[in-house]
Amino acid sequence: MTKYVGAIDLGTTSNRFILFDKQGNIFDFAQKEHKQIFPRPGWVEHDPVEIWENTCFVIKQVMMKTGILADQIDSIGITNQRETSVVWNKKTGKPYYNAIVWQCTRTDELCKHLVKAFGQDFFHEKTGLPVASYFSGPKVKWILDNVLDAKKDCEKGEVLFGTIETWIIWWLTGGPGKGSHVTDVSNASRTMLLNLETLEWDKDLLDAVGIHSSLLPAIKPSVDSRTWGATLKDGPFAGRIPVCGALGDQQAALFGQTCFLKGEAKNTYGTGCFLLLNTGNKMVRSTHGLLTTVGYKINDEKPVYCLEGSIAIAGALVQWMRDNLGIIETASEIEALAKTVKDNGDVYFVPAFSGLFAPYWRSDARGVMAGLTRFANKGHIARAALEACAYQTRDITLAMEKDSNIGLKQLKVDGGMVLNEVLMQFQSDILDVPIIRPNVIETTALGAAYAAGLATGFWNSTEELKNNWSESKRWEPSMTGEHQQKLYASWKKAIEKSLNWI
Repeated sequence: MTKYVGAIDLGTTSNRFILFDKQGNIFDFAQKEHKQIFPRPGWVEHDPVEIWENTCFVIKQVMMKTGILADQIDSIGITNQRETSVVWNKKTGKPYYNAIVWQCTRTDELCKHLVKAFGQDFFHEKTGLPVASYFSGPKVKWILDNVLDAKKDCEKGEVLFGTIETWIIWWLTGGPGKGSHVTDVSNASRTMLLNLETLEWDKDLLDAVGIHSSLLPAIKPSVDSRTWGATLKDGPFAGRIPVCGALGDQQAALFGQTCFLKGEAKNTYGTGCFLLLNTGNKMVRSTHGLLTTVGYKINDEKPVYCLEGSIAIAGALVQWMRDNLGIIETASEIEALAKTVKDNGDVYFVPAFSGLFAPYWRSDARGVMAGLTRFANKGHIARAALEACAYQTRDITLAMEKDSNIGLKQLKVDGGMVLNEVLMQFQSDILDVPIIRPNVIETTALGAAYAAGLATGFWNSTEELKNNWSESKRWEPSMTGEHQQKLYASWKKAIEKSLNWI
C-alpha cells in the first residue's frame, strides 16, 4: 500500500494540509484562509477556534478528495507561524482571548519596562533574542494581565499556553484531558523564555516576565521518534496516525530546503520574509541586529543553531496594495504591473507597518513611500513594493556576514513570492549572488513532513532528503556594482525617513 506523510501548515493568513510522497513531491493539498483581526492600529489577532476548525476542514477535504485512508498516512508533521500565542483553559479547551499574532505591537510598553528593569543583555545572553513585541512571552503576559478569567484560572493551575502548533497538537491528540501539551525546540526558542544553552525553560526569565511554569508546554525535539500521541478515530483523519514532527515555519523551510550544512542559507518570501543561515552546532551571538535561534533538533542529537533575519512585511505589502489601495485585484497581478515600467522611477517603499524588524528593531518606525514625483505612477509603486523585499534581504545578509564571517555564495529561496520573476532577478542583482528556486517551493510544509517521516523511519536519513531536492530555476546577477550601490544608498535614505515616527 502506498504511503504518504501529511504536513499541517499553520500560516499567518491560511491553513493548509499537504500529502507528500516518498520523493518529497506533493500528492494533494487543500487550503483555507482565516480572518485577520485588527482591533486597533498595530494590534493583530486571529481566532484560534477558527484556526482549529479550518485545520479540520482542509484535512477532511484532502481525505475525501483523494480517498486516502488514515492507514495510508505514515505520520503527521506540523509547521506554524511561530510567535503567535494562544492561552486556553485545559479543562474546556476554550481560549481566554484571541491568538495574539507575531506582527502585533501591543506589548511594546511591556517590553520597554522589561528592558528598563532587567536590561537587554539579561535576555539576549540567555535567549539570543532582543526584547521585542515580536516574541511570545510578552504576549502571554499581556493576556494574563488583561483578561481577568485567565488570571484567576492561572492561580488554579487550569491555564495552558502554546504557540499555534502546540494548540493544534493538543486538539489533534485528544484535547481536554487527553491532548499532548508540547512544543518543539525551534518554537520554544522564539518565546524569550528558553535558555539556548540548556534548551529548557529558564526560571530567571519566567520570573522576569511574570509567567508561571505550569502554563508552559513540554519541550521536545523537532524530530521525535518517541512521538507525542496519535490522531483520534473520531477526529478529522478518522483514524490513528502518529504526530511526531514540528518546526516553526522558517526552520521548517530550512529543513525542507535541506540546508543541513554549516553556511547554507535560505530565504522564505511569505507574509513576512525570513532568512536563516545554518551555523552548525555552535551558537553565533549576533551583535548586528540578528536573532540567534534553534534551527532544529533530531532526537537526541546536538541541536543545530541559526542566525536569522526577520522582515515583518513582504507578501503582506502586496496584500495591502490589493485590499487597502485597490491598485491590483489579485496578488499575482503585481508582477505585470511592475513590468509596465523599466525601473522604480526613484520610488522607495519602506513597509514598516508594524515597525522595522531585523536588523533595525525599531518599533517607532512606520511605513513611508519616498522619492515621489509627478513622474511616478502605479507601476513604479508596484516595482518599489517588490524591491522592498529584496532591499530588506540585503540589509540582513550584510549583518549576517559581519556576525558569522560567512560570505553568502548563493541563496535558496521559497514561498509564494518566488514565482515572481521580477523580484527574483532584482534579488540576485542587489545581493550579487545566484538565487536558486527548488522544484518543490512548498518547502515549509515539506520540512514539517520530513521531520515526521524521519521520526518514523519513512525517510532514513538527511542524506536521503538531500537526494530528493532538485533545482527548478536559477537567477544570476546582472547589475553593475556601481548601480547596485547607488540604489542601495537610496534605500538606506528611505529607511532613515521611516524612523522616529511614533
